Amino acid sequence: MAKLRKKIISLLRRQFLAGVIVIVPLILTFMVLRFLFGGVDNLFSPLIEKLFGIRIPGLGIVATLVLIYFVGVLANNVIGSRIIRLWDILFAKTPLVRTIYGASKQFLEGLTLSNKKALQQAVLIQYPRLGCYAIGFTASRIEVKAAGSKSDMIAVFIPSTPTPFTGFSYLFPAEEVIPLELTVEEALKFVVSGGFVSPEKFLPAKNK
Repeated sequence: MAKLRKKIISLLRRQFLAGVIVIVPLILTFMVLRFLFGGVDNLFSPLIEKLFGIRIPGLGIVATLVLIYFVGVLANNVIGSRIIRLWDILFAKTPLVRTIYGASKQFLEGLTLSNKKALQQAVLIQYPRLGCYAIGFTASRIEVKAAGSKSDMIAVFIPSTPTPFTGFSYLFPAEEVIPLELTVEEALKFVVSGGFVSPEKFLPAKNK
């Protein structure tokens, strides 16, 4: 009877975890998309309703997709790229906005564009204490001068689980940062999954 109970519990646990692995990414994706589509819908729907007297269901989804595509087309031609450059300059000179806009843009570029240096290297660091390890991403190398001495430090972004777009940034001595033979995508999968999606080994990167 006890063995049967253990088998049933084990089966239920495996099935539940399998469900979590499928459902949680869907829920997170849905939440992000709902926030994005809802924001665009709240922006355009009142205007459409005021002009034409009708409210179109799902306008936010269509408008978001069209807006993203249009901006992408605009960014890939000469005139559009100049307009976007002027837009960046305007935002860069606006107090408070420049901090949020600039940081978020650099972060997303670091995650999505292979020619950008930000967040290109997955590393292993001891955090939050010695003996515990966390996955991070190198952001920049900084020379810190304090108490009459200079230290070569590396800024490391440590993403949170399951939303890697939030996290903490710390400065670590260069010798304490271990570059890994992991791509950014592989490291992000490890973080987002809470460690369930993981390589068998974390190997130090060669010639880093």
